[in-house]
Amino acid sequence: MNPESGLPPIGKRVVVRYRLPEGYPQPLTDVIGELVDHDPMTVRTADGQVISIARDRVVAWKALGPRPIRTSEIRALEAAAADGWPGVRRAWIDGWLLRAGEGYTARANSAVPLGGSEGPAAVNSGTLQRIGEWYTAHGLPLQLVLPDRLAPVPAGWRTWSETLVLAVDIETMVLPQGPSMVRISAAPDGAWLSMHRHRGGDAEVAAAPVADVLTAVREGEVGFAALGLPSPIAIGRAAVTVAPDARHWVGLTCVAVTAEHRRRGLGALVCGEMIRWGRARGATHAYVQVAADNEVALAMYRELGFVEHHAYRYAAP
Repeated sequence: MNPESGLPPIGKRVVVRYRLPEGYPQPLTDVIGELVDHDPMTVRTADGQVISIARDRVVAWKALGPRPIRTSEIRALEAAAADGWPGVRRAWIDGWLLRAGEGYTARANSAVPLGGSEGPAAVNSGTLQRIGEWYTAHGLPLQLVLPDRLAPVPAGWRTWSETLVLAVDIETMVLPQGPSMVRISAAPDGAWLSMHRHRGGDAEVAAAPVADVLTAVREGEVGFAALGLPSPIAIGRAAVTVAPDARHWVGLTCVAVTAEHRRRGLGALVCGEMIRWGRARGATHAYVQVAADNEVALAMYRELGFVEHHAYRYAAP
């Protein structure tokens, strides 16, 4: 812990030792939390308390690793994300949220273990059979999404699509300043849908978008971002929802940049404007879900300040 070796970056988790005013029984104390300002040195603790310390009172500081994520926080963020991409039909079975979205995207057509009032979601043959029957009735295969620590992989099942969920406190971000060329609309137009389907020009073409799935949001608001006229060269989707722990999130999805305009910061620009849009609607935190092997996207989000929150994967018999 050495205050002379430079200051930690804003958003870093730190422990700060500082001198107390005269009259306290001990001369020094420590505070642990997220650094939100340098002068005065300001730390937000895990319970939300903000402590500002005059620089001449700081004795030492030390950067810490990321704060351990509690299981309840994983469940809360997964609930907010499920509301941000809910499909078009849903049901609850033994603590599992079942979603159906006409087969469009695994996220909108899978069951997630969010638990119930009596504890974690059940994982037994009877529950899995009932979940399977619900999906069969909707003409869909049975598949689960299994976030870290919320439910084990059922015996004999296969898994695929390991996905990282990254999150950030919006207050720690430096968002673009000045007028923005990014437009955010309540619904996607034809050009947005075409670019989304073609992934900005990648060789692999996704399934035809289902507008009802893309525009669905539960107890929140969704916006569709586009940069460029007359046809967009970068797009994204943002959904603002509230987690069970009352934290307001903006989730970023469908981010794409045309192949000839990549590596120019346009994806980050669109993400920044979607986060600004979400903040104006009450969001205090942002999340994004990225394939674990997508190093390019992960590098961009980490550069914006996102850090790993947890991971999930899909599973099927």
